[in-house]
Amino acid sequence: MSQFPGLETERCVLRQITQNDSMDIFRYFSLDEVTRFYDVESFTNIKQAEELIEKWNARFERRQAIRWGITLKSENRVIGTCGYHGWMKNHYKAEIGYELAPEFWQQGFMTEVIEKIIEYGFNELELNRVEALVEPENVRSRKVLEKIGFREEGILKEHYYWRNRFVDNVMYAFLKKDYKVH
Repeated sequence: MSQFPGLETERCVLRQITQNDSMDIFRYFSLDEVTRFYDVESFTNIKQAEELIEKWNARFERRQAIRWGITLKSENRVIGTCGYHGWMKNHYKAEIGYELAPEFWQQGFMTEVIEKIIEYGFNELELNRVEALVEPENVRSRKVLEKIGFREEGILKEHYYWRNRFVDNVMYAFLKKDYKVH
């Protein structure tokens, strides 16, 4: 994986995020409803978006993670991102993460793009297990994961400390043996 892999779905293009996308990223990362279940505070300036993009791309260069920008085929602006982090090559597993601008919620976009990156993970990254950690109250995200084929494995009680409280996480996993090409 020397070149950043571009992917396509029926309605979207998944591509590398560049500094030219910083305004798009800033726009929706500045919204509390987007960061509510995310481990960053809502952005207050564009520099935060630029730093996040830099971090994502540096982690790709070091082969530690991959984060795609989600764009509509009809326009090139980033409406969300998705990808793998916590990649443990020696254990053939990684964790997925994603977010989407609210005006695109509940239209099937995230299901569509996560199905594509799961396919890529199993077939190209040779993953055996894909994990997702979701706060119990994040019902929309849980529904997306379950629709795709992730299974809930349990609750990690007080898994981390964030925003002055201990936060539970629901562990979801998708195993390669359970994956069927649609």
